[in-house]
Amino acid sequence: MKTQVAIIGAGPAGLLLAQLLRQSGVESVILEARSEEYVLSRIRAGVLEHPTVELLHSIGAGERLGREGMPHDGVDMIFRGEKRRIDFPALTGGKKVTVYGQQEVVKDLIEMKKDFDGQILFEARNVQLHDIESDSPSVSFTRQGEEVVLSCDFIAGCDGFHGVSRPSIPAGRLRMFEKIYPFAWLGILAEAPPAQDELIYSYHENGFALFSMRSPEVTRLYLQCDPEENLDEWPDERVWSELHTRLESGDGFRVNEGKILRKDVTPMRSFVCETMRHGRLFLAGDAAHIVPPTGAKGLNLAAGDVKVLNDALVAFFKGGSTALLDAYEATALKRVWAAQRFSWFMTRLLHKFPDGEPFDAEIQIADLDYFTGSEAGRKTIAENYVGLPFG
Repeated sequence: MKTQVAIIGAGPAGLLLAQLLRQSGVESVILEARSEEYVLSRIRAGVLEHPTVELLHSIGAGERLGREGMPHDGVDMIFRGEKRRIDFPALTGGKKVTVYGQQEVVKDLIEMKKDFDGQILFEARNVQLHDIESDSPSVSFTRQGEEVVLSCDFIAGCDGFHGVSRPSIPAGRLRMFEKIYPFAWLGILAEAPPAQDELIYSYHENGFALFSMRSPEVTRLYLQCDPEENLDEWPDERVWSELHTRLESGDGFRVNEGKILRKDVTPMRSFVCETMRHGRLFLAGDAAHIVPPTGAKGLNLAAGDVKVLNDALVAFFKGGSTALLDAYEATALKRVWAAQRFSWFMTRLLHKFPDGEPFDAEIQIADLDYFTGSEAGRKTIAENYVGLPFG
């Protein structure tokens, strides 16, 4: 087999890159280790920034998003029992975010790729990258019992944190940074209509809480917990009691209870691999960085990476220029570190740190008061939350 760009991974990054390349007539083949059913069943966060929504519409992937997505004009923040609102459009010139599940984005992009050329090879096992430092890299894999070699001009590693792409770069060339937080999120998916139309972030003595949603019928909720939390110690009654306590704001708001469909624990960490290019291999999305979910940046960072990478690849194939390819790492990392900073800021602002001193807690309250109580503070949160420009 031969193609121009071999894309490893059929997550949002790989699928979005394939569609961006298609618009400019650049060929791609996506290799995915898992089955299509598994890929479509992965539940992930779904807060889409303004630039991400615009990008999806620009490639023709916005029809169902526009119909079923839930636009949000702001978020509420609660501390010391007081609720304060961050009005996105008023602070950003009309921009907002949209809640639309990541699995729905993936579903839309898979259908587009199938309709165009069908070149998504699911259940591609034993994937290995070869000759990435040469002008003629290739990818070998096994599928349906057959050993296959895919020759290409470039490889896009979009296969997530545990994929094969990043480990294919020599260890001595990798520049990596990591921060592990001393808490996690207990995530709840409940069969209950959301009690309001916008997200609520809460700083509470018992720990952080987040009210969110996945659809008009399903509520998504989070509670700060220990990273080694035993789910058996969280029966439904305790979950609802703690949510009501941490989200209390004195205005009558109350979470709608319902059948809990799922409970899971999400670790909190920040990770950046600054080596986003090695030879003809380019990393994008979770293969290069992980952010704590507090800032809702994961999928959006992947979209930013692939927009920059697409522009660079198109410039090469259409005009022979390598300038944007050479600048890819520096260009992408500028936005990556900006998102890491905001995610770290939101995480530090809203969580109760187990080793924190009383002084630290009072500083958090002072920060919350400033960033929600002044226009300058609210604008800082709003500009970062709706999304910084790509590139």
